[in-house]
Amino acid sequence: METLLIILAIALLIGIIAVIFLLQRNHKAAQTPPDDQSQKLMLDLLENVRREVQQTSGQHRQETQARLDTISQQVQQGLTSSSKAVAEQFRQSTEIIKDITGRLSKLDSTNQQVLGFAQQMQNLENILKNPKHRGILGEYFLENMLNNVLQPRQYKMQYAFKNGEIVDAAIFYREQIIPVDSKFSLEKYNRIIETQNPDERVRLEKEFHNDVKLRIDETSKYIRPQEGTTDFAFMFIPAEGIYNSLLSQRVGTVAATAQDMREYAFKKKVIIVSPTTFYAYLQTVLQGLKGAQTEKNIQVIVKRIDDLGRHLTQYQEYFNKLGGHLGTTVSSYNRAAKELGKVDKDVVKITEGASGGEIAVQLLDKPELLDED
Repeated sequence: METLLIILAIALLIGIIAVIFLLQRNHKAAQTPPDDQSQKLMLDLLENVRREVQQTSGQHRQETQARLDTISQQVQQGLTSSSKAVAEQFRQSTEIIKDITGRLSKLDSTNQQVLGFAQQMQNLENILKNPKHRGILGEYFLENMLNNVLQPRQYKMQYAFKNGEIVDAAIFYREQIIPVDSKFSLEKYNRIIETQNPDERVRLEKEFHNDVKLRIDETSKYIRPQEGTTDFAFMFIPAEGIYNSLLSQRVGTVAATAQDMREYAFKKKVIIVSPTTFYAYLQTVLQGLKGAQTEKNIQVIVKRIDDLGRHLTQYQEYFNKLGGHLGTTVSSYNRAAKELGKVDKDVVKITEGASGGEIAVQLLDKPELLDED
């Protein structure tokens, strides 16, 4: 459509030029000089035609440019949207790949941990086969529990008595020492569990029962009040399974009830504990230690209370002085606020209400000391 209009305009211009050419040729043939008025009209007509053609061409160019800009913008938007979609798809793909890689890494790490755990279990089994190693492991569990509950100065591992005998741990409670010995009768216990022969089980259970009594006797020898110990001692069994078997209603088929075992330990002044029950006993000991420490600090607390009272009296004096200073500050602020209000009124008068009058003066109350009843 635009091309057709341009062609029509050019054709019109050519037609006008042809008419002018014919008119001039006719004038020459008649040897009549051209009329100045006619030439002027003809020039004006040509100028108008030129302007119309130029205007029409300019409008067409603007419309064409506008359409091209619109098309370019739409194409650009389409490219931008496509780029965003591609980038988003790439990002999602990258995240999926990263997630899969992470999961594979975790799976590999889990496999390594499982293998490591199996190796550790094998190592632990090898350690537990050796009685000496079992004793060391029991002492390790005992020390770990004491370290988690008590402070280092409140206990000592491998405490030596005057005759050179060493108990696994000693808890310093008030002015006394609580002996703690770790016992690990694991070998006989495992043999009871593993055997399938009833007669063999009865024999092993008797041996296990007697072995536990021997361990109670060994623990009771650390009860030495003459050396500052309490009149009882703890026998620490690191394995909950062994402890539960000892204090269950019956130890297998042997007529050794939990009451029988507790009575024997009671006679020897030995308290049998597992990690769970020993923790409860330690909490009781800890509370007792805190109470003893509180008693020792009573005089210090009383002195600090006296110091606190003296400091409060001094604080009250400074506080009253501060209140007086605050009263002076508030008075100065209120006077300044009133003067500011006067300045604002002067501005209103000078500008005849065109400016000012926007300052709201808010006065403060002076602080007052309240007398307590």
